[in-house]
Amino acid sequence: MKHIFPILLLGCFSLQSWGQIPILLDTDANNELDDQHAIAYMLFNSDVFDVIGITVNATRSGGGIDQHTAEANRIVTLCGYQNQVQVIPGASKSFKEIKPNLDRPDYDGHLAVDFIIRSAHELEHGKLVVVPIGSLTNVALALEKDPSIASLIRVVWLGSNWPEAGEYNLVNDTTAINPVIDNRQLEFEICTVRYGQATGTAAVNVSVSEIRQRMDGLGPVSPEPVTGRHGGSFTNFGDYSIELFENIGDEERALFDVCALAIIKDPRWAKPVKVPAPRLERDGWIPRPQNSHHIIFWEHFDREAILQDFYQSMESPVIAD
Repeated sequence: MKHIFPILLLGCFSLQSWGQIPILLDTDANNELDDQHAIAYMLFNSDVFDVIGITVNATRSGGGIDQHTAEANRIVTLCGYQNQVQVIPGASKSFKEIKPNLDRPDYDGHLAVDFIIRSAHELEHGKLVVVPIGSLTNVALALEKDPSIASLIRVVWLGSNWPEAGEYNLVNDTTAINPVIDNRQLEFEICTVRYGQATGTAAVNVSVSEIRQRMDGLGPVSPEPVTGRHGGSFTNFGDYSIELFENIGDEERALFDVCALAIIKDPRWAKPVKVPAPRLERDGWIPRPQNSHHIIFWEHFDREAILQDFYQSMESPVIAD
């Protein structure tokens, strides 16, 4: 049975009058399935988030930058934002590989990196919240190219198993980590993953059967069908969500990336831990207890509260007009 739900429409109100959070999402959208749900969650909370744009980076799964960009565009279209939210392709290589070419106009990732820089400078009040849910490559490049944006942005990254080694987003570009962590002008926060543990975003998991039950037919109806990455034709995000879960190959999967947006929306849904900024060596963390520069790690995510808000956002999306 298809769900009947209200879609709340918002006019074009200013950040000052509505108190929205200006946000730029940086995603490897075609990697698995949590990025797609994070994009939908962000777009369906337009009373909370003023979406500046979506930039894309390529990680080792999901194909090249074109495929990651195409998947992000699918979700934007299925959520009813195809003429409102830009999707900008970014870096395919690592920070270390691209850094020597930043003085060239067509360096790898220049469209996304320049968009991040321009967006940071164009915001009239407050800080732009940049949310990388893939590698840190585009963000590290933007800070390298224009160091002045460090004081203009807040970066909330989904990544790492801190204090343990490894994690997918981290290992996809380890060269981008320390340049961001060591930036003393930057407000930098990390949402931990911690595979197999109850304290990171990995614990915010859902089953395929639950998704089938809860997501059927949810979201605004697209005027034209959208072809999914595994084939098939879809006219709403809910049905595409089910298809993504059915093709992932696991009975349960975490909505890692949704958590980064959720704790920006309501910081009570996780615990922040402020620590002297560590350093990454290979893929492991080296504590620096004497470091006067601090960053924040988020842990102990409230699975029940986050999932309740996620489903509420899917059932009653707030769509910007």
